Amino acid sequence: MVKIRPIEERDYPSLIELFQEFAHFEKTPEKMDNSVERMRKERELFKGFVAENDTNEVVAYVTYFFTYHTWSGKCLYMDDLYVSKSYRKQGVGGRLLKQVIEFAKNQECRDLRWQVSNWNTNAQEFYKSIGAEIDSVEWNCRLPLNS
Repeated sequence: MVKIRPIEERDYPSLIELFQEFAHFEKTPEKMDNSVERMRKERELFKGFVAENDTNEVVAYVTYFFTYHTWSGKCLYMDDLYVSKSYRKQGVGGRLLKQVIEFAKNQECRDLRWQVSNWNTNAQEFYKSIGAEIDSVEWNCRLPLNS
């Protein structure tokens, strides 16, 4: 059984490993360049929940941040939801998602928003099953601002 709790600084090394796993899962390992040092420096911006197993190993995470959308107002954006392979299909992802949904409701957010890869049909079906709307109207844009 896993327990869900807010991310703490002590989780950063484990989370970096899971970020790398997720980057490989998304078929873009070259894009993962975060570090424990950067997470510590930017900790006021880094929010989320982890799933921890009986031996206190972090086996999944979800991260989020607040946004403001001109058409709807205050929203919560779920940046990543990732469950390590050995814990998939056990309800861990659903529990993390439920935690974020409740958090967003408690914060009086109008929407919870996120992305899903166009090839990840398992995730798409899961999200649709909870009532999420998935559209293909907009494309992601990214402008790297390397310093």
